[in-house]
Amino acid sequence: MKKINKLKILNDPIYGFITIPNSTIFDLIEHKYFQRLRRISQMGLSYLVYPGAHHTRFHHAIGCMHLMQKAVQVLRFKGVKISSKEEDALYIAILLHDIGHGPFSHAMEHSIVKGISHEEISLLFMQKLNEEFNGDLTLAIQIFKGEYHRKFMLQLISSQIDMDRADYLKRDSFYTGVSEGNINSERIITMLHVKDDELVIENKGIYSVEKFLVARRLMYWQVYLHKTSLAAEQLIIRVLKRAKELSRKGVELEASKPLKFFLENEISITEFDDDCLETFSRLDNFDVISAMKSWQYHDDFVLSNLCEMIINRQLLKVKIKKKPFSEDNLVTYINALQEKYDITEEEAQYFVFTGQISNQAYTRSKQNIKILYKSGKTEDVVKASDQLNLKALSKKVTKYYICYPKQKL
Repeated sequence: MKKINKLKILNDPIYGFITIPNSTIFDLIEHKYFQRLRRISQMGLSYLVYPGAHHTRFHHAIGCMHLMQKAVQVLRFKGVKISSKEEDALYIAILLHDIGHGPFSHAMEHSIVKGISHEEISLLFMQKLNEEFNGDLTLAIQIFKGEYHRKFMLQLISSQIDMDRADYLKRDSFYTGVSEGNINSERIITMLHVKDDELVIENKGIYSVEKFLVARRLMYWQVYLHKTSLAAEQLIIRVLKRAKELSRKGVELEASKPLKFFLENEISITEFDDDCLETFSRLDNFDVISAMKSWQYHDDFVLSNLCEMIINRQLLKVKIKKKPFSEDNLVTYINALQEKYDITEEEAQYFVFTGQISNQAYTRSKQNIKILYKSGKTEDVVKASDQLNLKALSKKVTKYYICYPKQKL
């Protein structure tokens, strides 16, 4: 029987050649659960604003694993002991940290599943894979859940300067063409160290951290919270909500089997058993796009118009300001829509709504970024920095939006 070479090399547009470190990682990447990430867009519908933003969760997960390899090398070089088992666990945990994302990444969490985060679904996938891989993922799961005694390992996966953020800022900047987000992730990783079981940044890396936090703030306002992306995401959430509402009333909708399952059933974390997880694993962007292409011709006024708006990029008008919009603003648009199309207030609210967005590049009270001096002393990056901007970046900025149709539907 011919042996498969499992130590493959992948060519990534951001980092160049990425090596798969061992056969377990190769087998996980080859698994159908992970391959599904090729069909989940990293940035939802942001490609309606930035045409190049068609990269996937697969790209991102591989990139994160590559950065984790670099981090392990740097920390070992600086005398931090990381065993081969811990090393493998770190690679597995970061590789699978986003495996629970649904179609268009965040849209499903707010529409057809009830109160279930992608992190919870990622954990369910990891536990299922652990059964298939004879317990090889046990340590990775402990680290992912924050149960492992070496806390800095969780910080490498989930913190304010983890491998996840180090990859997605650089990657999203590249694919959108928004150069403000182009951070020096290699420099940041080279400056990593561990002090008192906490991840810290050596003092000479402080300017790279400052750039990282500024880049994060700019990417949120310019890309992730861009008003057109915001309108598109809200529309797809409402498409799925309306489709679920109609399905629960017995209205027949053309959809793939996995999508139908989630439309017709009320699923919370307690109902998310192995069968449900298997069904979820067959659900991706293409199920939703295919359904919307069909639903745009449906008899239901709300569903057909919402779908047509996304398919043909005829999105809602969005206004953003620093203070909440008055109830009068909302009522005026809703009444006009009701009168024009003879629809109910509930139906009109699918097209006219308000909400809020917030941006906080750095949270001082939560796993703060510590700068390590040669004396061994550590200090929060805001105190250590001579850049006044960082104090401003640690304050939450909230803005308010209203969405309504640009013209007749």
